[in-house]
Amino acid sequence: MSMSTPGPERVPSSVKVGKTSGQGKPPAGGATKKPGAKGPAGKGPAGKGGGKGRKPVTPVKAAGGRNWGPIAVAGVVVLIAVGIIGYGVFAAAKGSRSWEEKVADIKGVVNYRAQKNAAIDARDHKQGPQQYVTSPPVGGAHNDRWQNCMGDVYDQPIANEHAVHSLEHGAVWITYKQGLPADQVAALAKKVQGQDYMLMSPYAGLDKNVSVQVWGYQLKTDDVNDSRIDEFIKDTRLVSTLEPNAACSSGNTTTGPLAATPGGTSMGK
Repeated sequence: MSMSTPGPERVPSSVKVGKTSGQGKPPAGGATKKPGAKGPAGKGPAGKGGGKGRKPVTPVKAAGGRNWGPIAVAGVVVLIAVGIIGYGVFAAAKGSRSWEEKVADIKGVVNYRAQKNAAIDARDHKQGPQQYVTSPPVGGAHNDRWQNCMGDVYDQPIANEHAVHSLEHGAVWITYKQGLPADQVAALAKKVQGQDYMLMSPYAGLDKNVSVQVWGYQLKTDDVNDSRIDEFIKDTRLVSTLEPNAACSSGNTTTGPLAATPGGTSMGK
């Protein structure tokens, strides 16, 4: 029995195969997991940024203190709200004040009502010229006809006795020194024209350039643009009346003093 001579020994060839997905194919993208790597394929160890040679990223630490921004904003909102509410309460309280309280706040106004002077408080209707405590008068016995006070601007002095009756009806009487420059007279006239329960006239012997009066109250100033004049008008016109709903129309429209004629006395409104 003869034996065959064996041929050259066959060495199995080695085939390097990458890691497969289990189906004989490499995973999508061809990425392979390196030995010792942690986490999903294609990513490096945690904290290494996933790439070779990259420097570690230092974590950002939040400040340990409290964030005061929102607190400050909330505080401002609260302060604004408190301010609005406080002003509303103040405005409501101020708006509920009487006209007497408002006019009392005007510097320089003289309150003759508070004096309880019988000669000023008198409301008798008398004929002929009368004597008055103040100049111009702010009250007292007067003629039974009022001076028309529907925004009337008189260029000559009017009778005190008619003007005082207008004050009783709630009118504001603006008087000015005779000889006052025309532009200043015009500035005063603008406050009167077109305004019910207002009248204006020059006044002989006035100690100030302007005197403004209602029944029992008076304001004097040398400045025709004095803001107190407007404030006085706003706070006293009509509301200062002693005869609510009394008219300012259909009154006397003539100028000049009353003639000294005998007359009777009557009480009335």
